[in-house]
Amino acid sequence: MRDGFDLKEELKKLPDRPGVYIMHAADDEIIYVGKAINLNKRVRSYFRAHVNRGPKIDKMISLIDYFEYIVTDSELEALVLENTLIKEHSPKYNTMLKDDKSYPFMKVTVQEDFPRVLFARQMRRDGAKYFGPYTSAVAVKDTIELVKKLYGIRTCNKALPKEIGVGRPCLYYQMGQCEAPCQGYITKEDYKKKIDDLLGFLSGDYKKVIRELEAKMKENAAKYEFEEAAKYRDLIESVKHVTGSQRVVKTEGVDRDVIAMARRGEETVVSVFFVREGKLLGREHFHMNYSGMSEDNTGAFTTDNSQKEVTPIDGQIMEDDNKTGSEILTAFIKQYYNGTPFVPNEMLVEYEVEESELIEEWLSKLRGGRVHIITPQKGEKYKMIDLARENAAVVLSRDLEKIKREQARTVGAANELAKMLGLPCADRLEAFDISNTSGYQSVASMVVFEKGRARKNAYRKFKLRTVKGPDDYKSMEEVLTRRFTDERFEVLPDVLMMDGGRGQVNVALKVLDKLGLDIPVCGMVKDDNHRTRGLYYNNQEINFPSNSEVFGMITRLQDEAHRFAITYHKSLRGKEQVHSILDDIKGVGPARRKALMQHFAEIGKIKQASVEELKKVRGITPEVATEIYNFFHE
Repeated sequence: MRDGFDLKEELKKLPDRPGVYIMHAADDEIIYVGKAINLNKRVRSYFRAHVNRGPKIDKMISLIDYFEYIVTDSELEALVLENTLIKEHSPKYNTMLKDDKSYPFMKVTVQEDFPRVLFARQMRRDGAKYFGPYTSAVAVKDTIELVKKLYGIRTCNKALPKEIGVGRPCLYYQMGQCEAPCQGYITKEDYKKKIDDLLGFLSGDYKKVIRELEAKMKENAAKYEFEEAAKYRDLIESVKHVTGSQRVVKTEGVDRDVIAMARRGEETVVSVFFVREGKLLGREHFHMNYSGMSEDNTGAFTTDNSQKEVTPIDGQIMEDDNKTGSEILTAFIKQYYNGTPFVPNEMLVEYEVEESELIEEWLSKLRGGRVHIITPQKGEKYKMIDLARENAAVVLSRDLEKIKREQARTVGAANELAKMLGLPCADRLEAFDISNTSGYQSVASMVVFEKGRARKNAYRKFKLRTVKGPDDYKSMEEVLTRRFTDERFEVLPDVLMMDGGRGQVNVALKVLDKLGLDIPVCGMVKDDNHRTRGLYYNNQEINFPSNSEVFGMITRLQDEAHRFAITYHKSLRGKEQVHSILDDIKGVGPARRKALMQHFAEIGKIKQASVEELKKVRGITPEVATEIYNFFHE
């Protein structure tokens, strides 16, 4: 299971609410997305023993490393969100939902002189008004049939008014379901009034229509015309189905971020819902450690996935919750949107943002277009804030223990190391390791841990230039000299960690003394079984319990330095082996070498090939084929 993810504890925290759950494999890949009326019951069902689910589902469950979930207000919202997330991530085990099926929309072509009402599978920026998406295509089609009967709206493809008077009116006119604007039987103004009534109906103002349908249903029932009455009953159900309110997806083509938060003590989670072109594509949550804000509102936050350090902020805790919320969200917006590649044209925020006009101006420059920050107090936008806030509360409740464990194994371990060594700080650790095969292709690795976490973008690889043969001490002297004289390395480590004991430490101290640098140096000592045992520091060995956090961090650091060096050495060794055999042949360069390997697959087969067989390889001329043959047979 993922570090810090306790399956039993996480299952206990599942809410009895509708929503969407997301199953992850060990490499963070999303392998399944599903919806649930009750998240607690549904997600738990995956982890019950002795349940006959079939081999495919059993295989999927065996790959689940951890899960997450998004709470919604209804199963309908969960269904729409599930479809959106499946299309976004294409999970491996969502077989029944990977056929690119879309939920339907109702499209009113208001950009035309005589608008039409149409069934659509995608929402485009074409000037039309879209309503949906909906979960029932049948209900949408029934409603289109209904509005044709109610308002006489056309559905044909005629280019009006250009084609007015061309041909005869269609069957729908004869059936009383179209006002025949194609024949000029209704003016553009009167037709527009019908379109306005239609838009009001589709926007939710449908009580009048339902009353009329109910009256007709009762009228037919009173006449014992039960089949007709049943048709009106079914139409009423269809109207109610497609015009029911949906909070998760709005049909206006807006790019919007919805930002809300939840707090407990100094821990805060900010949730951001991403709405693109009116559809909710997903959400992320960010942890912030709040202990008051400084005058410039510079807070610190970290995504739940990256597990970056959460840095406390000096100051005093405000008593006013609104003021506190405003400070936190202001700091979040400044930091988050300063680094994100996309800025939406609208942001819904739970609390008023300080200096909102100035921040809107800044965001507008980043976006290249106007950005509005809105703090809704009621209506659908406020409901979206409420949904984001509720999800933030769920994440905060779920992750508090995980955050504490993660901080203990990272920041806590770094602080513990500094205390053990009597140093003011051990935030940045740099570890070095040498790798070679009997002195062949000697390389070195530099691995960096910051506040207990691997910072892989700061790793460096070194290929030895001056040292020949298996001399680890001379190799380390060269590498450290290059590292501490290279101007590209702007930051110095708080502690230098050497893979070894007294000998490697003395090499490092010699280099640092020569360069006039004062950096603490530790040797990471291993036992007879090549496992981390302790640290060599100031001419003495420091041991620590194997179950301590600092022991775990040092072990991870040492293993990572060794892994990185070995990986680099293997890659160079593999390239050198290919080079030594093929690239020394006259006329064979990288392209021909690649063609030979693709054709024969093995060096041995190239050695055994005749000149005629070699000439069959793409790019190998008769002269080069002869050179290759002679190289292996002379």
